[in-house]
Amino acid sequence: MSSINQSTQLFKRAKTVLPGGVSRNTIYHKPHPTYVSHGEGCYLTDIDGIKRIDFANNMASLIHGHAQPQVTQAIIEQVRKGTAFTLATELEIEFAELLCHRVPSFEKIRFVNSGTEAVMAMIKTARAFTQKSKIAKVEGAYHGSYDYAEVSQTASPATWGEAQQPSSVAVGRGTPKSALNDVIIIPYNDIDKALSILEQHKTSLAGILIDPISHRVGLTPATSEFIEAIYKWSRDNHTLLLFDEVITFRTSLAGAQAHYAVQPDLTAIGKMIGGGFPVGAFAGKKDIMHVLDPRNSPIILPHSGTFSANPVTMVAGLTAMTLFDEVAIDRLNTLGQFAREQLTHTIETLGIKACVTGTGSMFRLHFHAQAPLNYRQAYNNTIQGQATQFLLNYLFDNGIMMINTCTAMLSTPMTKKEIIYLVEQVTLGLSLLLKKFPELNTRM
Repeated sequence: MSSINQSTQLFKRAKTVLPGGVSRNTIYHKPHPTYVSHGEGCYLTDIDGIKRIDFANNMASLIHGHAQPQVTQAIIEQVRKGTAFTLATELEIEFAELLCHRVPSFEKIRFVNSGTEAVMAMIKTARAFTQKSKIAKVEGAYHGSYDYAEVSQTASPATWGEAQQPSSVAVGRGTPKSALNDVIIIPYNDIDKALSILEQHKTSLAGILIDPISHRVGLTPATSEFIEAIYKWSRDNHTLLLFDEVITFRTSLAGAQAHYAVQPDLTAIGKMIGGGFPVGAFAGKKDIMHVLDPRNSPIILPHSGTFSANPVTMVAGLTAMTLFDEVAIDRLNTLGQFAREQLTHTIETLGIKACVTGTGSMFRLHFHAQAPLNYRQAYNNTIQGQATQFLLNYLFDNGIMMINTCTAMLSTPMTKKEIIYLVEQVTLGLSLLLKKFPELNTRM
């Protein structure tokens, strides 16, 4: 049986037991998903023997790439001792100490099993502390697959309403109307419009949920003025400022929040802190986190999870984050800046309506002439969407994996060699793309 038939046969089997043949929609692409053989460092090899540079890193969760030796060894040693217990472990204390030491706003922390779960628990904690029910979130921002957190993450011109009063738009069919009513949508980086909307709900808002470098908005950082204005409003109205740093925590030793003059009340983190294993955590001020204390009588907010803080995840995360120190962060952020500069130069040289946004070790290529400042500016029309898919397919066929928004998340095994190859292939791909989509040529 040829290797090509292996992929076809695997997908045929998968379709009989998995909806659409996949367990997560992000890995599906026509005519079938690509099945992995193994990964090493920043490279993946599929079952057909094709090797690719992995700029997706399992949706930003592999900060050290694949099979990092020290992380792998720590996992093996722990697995021999056991994988999960109905008892506490010293590892969760050590990992909590490391994270709380790194981030000034982390006075207490709770571990969970995914970024979605971290955001969900953070919202519930905010409600328990403030005794209010509604949350506000930025239009288009992705915060996982939770009814309240996912509202308006896929809003479109047909559904998003007026800019000064964005609609709360369901992602999935059957979303309860009550969930839509309890989620207030604000625009990104627009202080006047955001505060006007918040003011209408000031007596009922438990928290304002912000991704400070929103992926769906375009990996464009929130301005300092925007964050500080939202923070001040929250102080005046007994509302918590909630940061989702599940992706952005990689940008500095203390995450993206280190770049602002104010601190969030609660922060959700995940992805890379698990060392390649399912993980999430939420942390914040001790008086707020106190609602989770099981010693309270009565208990204010019951919170448990069968695999939360399991020792395999804890040792993998502790090892990975210990290795991701200031030296590693600075090197990777410098590499990210090099990539953005080189890609920007390519775009300008070719004369194509495109731009590169991002910060730290993250970047995204858009088919917009100017860097978007909010979700509506970042939204792809039909041509932009087709161009993005064309480039993604070209890169995949030529040895490069990207996240499906044409986004890259770097890993520590990467060097300039991988970035230079990426730039070379993007240059070739964009050159072909201009022939297919001449309307994207700035010189016409």
